[in-house]
Amino acid sequence: MLPLLLVTVVAVQHRSVLAEGFAHLGTAEWPWLLAAVGATCLTWVAAACTRQGAVVEPLPKRRLLATQFAAGAANHLLPTGLGASAVNLRFMTVCGLPLARSSAALALYLLAESIGRVALLGALFLAFPDALRLSTLVPETAFGPLLAGAGVVLVVAAAVVALVRRVRSALVSFLRTALGEARSVHTRPARALALWGGSFAFPALQASVLVLVGQSLGLDVPPAHMAVAYLAATVAVALVPTPGGLGSVEAALVVALVAAGGPAAVATAVVLAFRVITVWLPLLPGAVTLGALVRLKVI
Repeated sequence: MLPLLLVTVVAVQHRSVLAEGFAHLGTAEWPWLLAAVGATCLTWVAAACTRQGAVVEPLPKRRLLATQFAAGAANHLLPTGLGASAVNLRFMTVCGLPLARSSAALALYLLAESIGRVALLGALFLAFPDALRLSTLVPETAFGPLLAGAGVVLVVAAAVVALVRRVRSALVSFLRTALGEARSVHTRPARALALWGGSFAFPALQASVLVLVGQSLGLDVPPAHMAVAYLAATVAVALVPTPGGLGSVEAALVVALVAAGGPAAVATAVVLAFRVITVWLPLLPGAVTLGALVRLKVI
């Protein structure tokens, strides 16, 4: 709740910019928005490919795709992607995979998706080093505390693993299963292609949705720079525990687009339209699909 509270405070402080952003939504060009809707639909296909690539056994294709659509709605009930993870974990166990292997496949999916997102961000940063003015995103005085905080978290985690035998044994068992699953997947070229192709396609499609929305509203930022802004913002808020990134993603995207050179009001309108297309429009049908899958015992 704390990130939501902080974002609410910031929104109240900048309510005039928000109001101007809402006013800009009326100037959007619909062909670009329809293309953004189409790209959003393709993200569920990419997620389904990655999920299939994380396991050796073939999963039922239609139910797998429907599960990815439903997982988006579940993702707004629990923080940090736990809703989608729970839905997919249940789906794989219902399909007959043991819980340990289902968990390993879930971890492999999350790892591949994270690598794909960070790799795309790194490649675009190398190609467009002036895409973001980093000094406007993170003050130089903040790097020290951020590194110190990350170091403390790592030390605490290492101490827990070293001192708590039950945690250590569970972690070793899980890693053994996960490594075995990863080796099995990568011995099959079709599975490896689905895993890594989907992992790169998913963030690329999400970034393209933001670019298309930006084009519809006339945001004066090059498309490649908008893609960099999206990837940088989503990587930065990955550890902020809000359901579906609610509030934190919006704030980070506006800041990133402004750092890329966009006017604050237009950047706000772009982010609002982007979140409506990717989150709020699919939410109700996704929830209905989730309920139907539960009643049909698919999950």
